[in-house]
Amino acid sequence: MGKTKELHRIALRIRALAQNGLTYSKDEYDIERYHELIDLSNRITSLQTGLKEEKIDINYKPMKEYQTPKVDIRAVVFNEKEEILLVKEAADGHWSLPGGWADIGYSPAEVAVKEVKEETGLEVVPERLLAVLDMSKHPHPAIPFYVYKMFIACRIAGGEFNQVFDIEDKGFFACDSLPPLSLERVLPEEILRMRALYRAKEICTDLD
Repeated sequence: MGKTKELHRIALRIRALAQNGLTYSKDEYDIERYHELIDLSNRITSLQTGLKEEKIDINYKPMKEYQTPKVDIRAVVFNEKEEILLVKEAADGHWSLPGGWADIGYSPAEVAVKEVKEETGLEVVPERLLAVLDMSKHPHPAIPFYVYKMFIACRIAGGEFNQVFDIEDKGFFACDSLPPLSLERVLPEEILRMRALYRAKEICTDLD
């Protein structure tokens, strides 16, 4: 990656973190710092592109641009017994594939790797994209977003289970004997479909 492209990626990542902070933070001092981070992102982008900082700020304001679906990335990790890795979400006490919203500055495969590491402590290698699904076309509970779900097969490369504040438990389960699932995040039939696609080694799609 060239220095110019890397600098642009860093600026976008700073802005994304700051905007996420502004969305969720209620502390006035933190909010002030997040606004400062956005200003720094504008300055970096201005130095890189030659555009004025005010013009960049206007063009990059959240919710000003054309709205597109959110992207939910889920890692599909099987062990040697073909049991699937699941995590118990503290948010609802139910189980899901490791994963979450895509992060700016990370490719889909990098998000899958990061989420597995953060939520379970395991180190994985992404191997192939199994499926991209429109959440609205499957019987998930209604949520206030339009979502595309990406399922990425990953191979275990190391690490060990850890403790995380927003994950109550984790483990491997037989696909025909699943615990109660967090249906907003994943459906039983989706897990069965991912097992079928995982078994079909001859099917390969471009990833990243």
